[in-house]
Amino acid sequence: MISLFTRCLAEFLGTFVLVLGGCGSAVFAAAFPDAKANELGIGFLGVALAFGLTVLTMAYAIGHISGCHLNPAVSFGLWAGKRFPGSELLPYIVAQVLGAIVAAGIIYLIATGKQGFTLSGSNPLATNGFGVHSPGGYSLVACFITEVVLTFIFLIVILGSTDGRAPKGFAPIAIGLALTLIHLISIPITNTSVNPARSTGPALFAGVELFRQVWMFWVAPILGAILAGFFYSKVLGESGEQVVGEAELQLK
Repeated sequence: MISLFTRCLAEFLGTFVLVLGGCGSAVFAAAFPDAKANELGIGFLGVALAFGLTVLTMAYAIGHISGCHLNPAVSFGLWAGKRFPGSELLPYIVAQVLGAIVAAGIIYLIATGKQGFTLSGSNPLATNGFGVHSPGGYSLVACFITEVVLTFIFLIVILGSTDGRAPKGFAPIAIGLALTLIHLISIPITNTSVNPARSTGPALFAGVELFRQVWMFWVAPILGAILAGFFYSKVLGESGEQVVGEAELQLK
């Protein structure tokens, strides 16, 4: 039995890598060398792949240790789907948020090493936002709906691909590709959260105005995840099956 401390340490590391890889690619490489002359930039597709590939690789690296949640919404969704004990929600979420904060701090330190870097703009440090801080200027309602629906879809993929009836060993691929698709849809809308920890880390360094919008990126993803967990458990799960609450996503 792997200790809770070890599993939380794995969650810290995995979320650190997710934010460093995903948000780091958005900050340093999305529009390199600049937005007007973008021959070398990776663009939306590159950033979407960075997030998806990070989850895919970390799922294989730590999925057998902690389940590779990397996301408070995923932990809540697995709890709602009877895959994760409620008693371990808080330790997992604390570890995830701390990992995101440390990664965002490193991105900030690196970014400030470039002459002329400022925190001005709608979404510095790849922060999430709505209204004036939405990349495409989308309203709070539009962004809220986006985050709920896409997190719901993300959790359905996670719960389905890790179901005991699903093919073994392919869950990380399905989950990573699902996160890539979600980013391709929603980067222009919210800069894509579906992950409260990912939203909190960069916002802490981006200023009070952006941090004030973080509440939405906790409420909407967690709501979508819980709805998905209950839906999968009640409608799509095996009849009468009660899945034992474990940290593992059964990524094997």
